[in-house]
Amino acid sequence: MSFRKIIVAPSILASDFARVGEEAASVTEAGADWIHCDVMDGHFVDNISFGPAFVEAVSRHTTIPLDVHLMVTRPDHYFPRFTKLAASITAHVEAAHDVADTLRKVRAAGCKAGLAVSPPTDIARIEPHLGEFDILLVMTVNPGFGGQPFLPDMIEKVRFAARLREERGLDFDIEVDGGITVETARVSIEAGANLLVAGTSVFRAADRAAEIKRLREA
Repeated sequence: MSFRKIIVAPSILASDFARVGEEAASVTEAGADWIHCDVMDGHFVDNISFGPAFVEAVSRHTTIPLDVHLMVTRPDHYFPRFTKLAASITAHVEAAHDVADTLRKVRAAGCKAGLAVSPPTDIARIEPHLGEFDILLVMTVNPGFGGQPFLPDMIEKVRFAARLREERGLDFDIEVDGGITVETARVSIEAGANLLVAGTSVFRAADRAAEIKRLREA
């Protein structure tokens, strides 16, 4: 299996919203590769987070890519509002949209296209879309709220995706999101993940640069 660069993407959801510009600058200076932005609509998940104006505010305080994760019922309707802000946009396979069409349009807009799978969903649902996405996001907690514990059963989904990628000669990143610490990052990387979304573990760390380094080297 070829080596893939480990990407650490702190989730801005875990930041202090009252100081979001400083928070974005802080993790950028600490060595983060990307910043992950969880957009929630209160329908697809039982929480409301933020929208395009907030993501635009984040973008003004960082030079690294923004990874927008749409936890919304209609990602096909909302993703165009983020294409000028984000390097990558991820939609859920469970949402109410034509998945293939959304992925194609995200790519056509110049962004990497991501496909996310929630814990209750059979990972086999990604198979019809192989080759259509650049990032596969395996949720390692139930989506909606930060600070949840890692669900170890999700590691088998990561392994399944890594096997598919290898067997079919595909090129996509495998992202894990939820409960990511140095310990769970290590398990995820061993299973085939290379893109780590870490919210609480980075933003609550006494030394953010050291924590990002530990995650990258896990």
